[in-house]
Amino acid sequence: MAKRVLVSGGAGYIGSHVTVELINAGYEVVVADNMSNCDLTCFEGVKKITGKEDIPFEKMDCCDDAAVNALFSKYRIDAVIHFAAFKAVGESVAEPIKYYRNNLDSFLNILEAAKTHGGCNVLFSSSATVYGETDRLPVTEQSPRQPATSPYGNTKQICEDILRDVVKATASCDAMEPGTDRNGTVKGIALRYFNPIGAHPSALIGELPRGVPNNLVPFITQTAIGKRECLSIFGNDYPTPDGTCQRDYIDIVDLAKAHVAAVGRMLDGKMKESYEIFNVGTGRPVSVLELVNAFEKVNNLKLNYKFAPRRPGDVTAIWADPTLANRELGWKAGRSIEDTLAAAWAWEKHLAGK
Repeated sequence: MAKRVLVSGGAGYIGSHVTVELINAGYEVVVADNMSNCDLTCFEGVKKITGKEDIPFEKMDCCDDAAVNALFSKYRIDAVIHFAAFKAVGESVAEPIKYYRNNLDSFLNILEAAKTHGGCNVLFSSSATVYGETDRLPVTEQSPRQPATSPYGNTKQICEDILRDVVKATASCDAMEPGTDRNGTVKGIALRYFNPIGAHPSALIGELPRGVPNNLVPFITQTAIGKRECLSIFGNDYPTPDGTCQRDYIDIVDLAKAHVAAVGRMLDGKMKESYEIFNVGTGRPVSVLELVNAFEKVNNLKLNYKFAPRRPGDVTAIWADPTLANRELGWKAGRSIEDTLAAAWAWEKHLAGK
């Protein structure tokens, strides 16, 4: 019998790409999403790419504990990949309560349901933001977590700690005397990924933000297509070679495949510890200005952009040492930045009917 994976937030940008790769790998998938930051465009695109029209979809809010428990009662869930969270750094600085309530409550409900419904493998969508403003680059999984520079980053740190503690507690329960009141074992992996960009090569799914984009690449493509008048690059006075922030930009399909590798590690019993952490990145720093220039070159166009003041919550530079994920997951980022940016532009043109 095929293993079933619940993808919370599965209709969104990362979730839809992961759903494609899970289905391609032979898993049964259940998608749950409250549609607060997306519509059904990408979910319908997943169906077209995979040729699978009957993907179970549950419109629900993971902050609703009754709904989450009902979901776990309805389906036999072997693993959960949890994406359901708010994710805009700047917005989190302005609205911290919104971020703490949503991002923590949703994950707590998932973990509690996983535990009480017989145990489960939980893959948490973490982030490089947990490293904060680090001064030693690239970062490894052993790099100390610095104080988060935004409430968003802090929710990722807190959720990692919650997952670690739940895993530890359920492992302790397994050692209890027979007959002790206990629930199922939870094992967990936190994937700390860096900056996902791009779109599926089919141009049928990609990043589709509501309103003004918070991430760089959709703002680039929307400016190129004429939806936005001008791209603002936040800060050109950072202590980097060209003054703009440096990031580790990873292709969305490469990132999705890392999730499949991590799920397989859990379900095949290959974990070396009950809770594991992996960096998912390319190991190559690229500045914001370099990315803009690369987009212009690969797609043969000129962008209207300007420099703006620094944005609260942004770190100067961050990129990964992905050695551990390469070795333990058998995964490595493979797509070039040029292919990634070409796919992002193809997706934007697809949305515009061009």
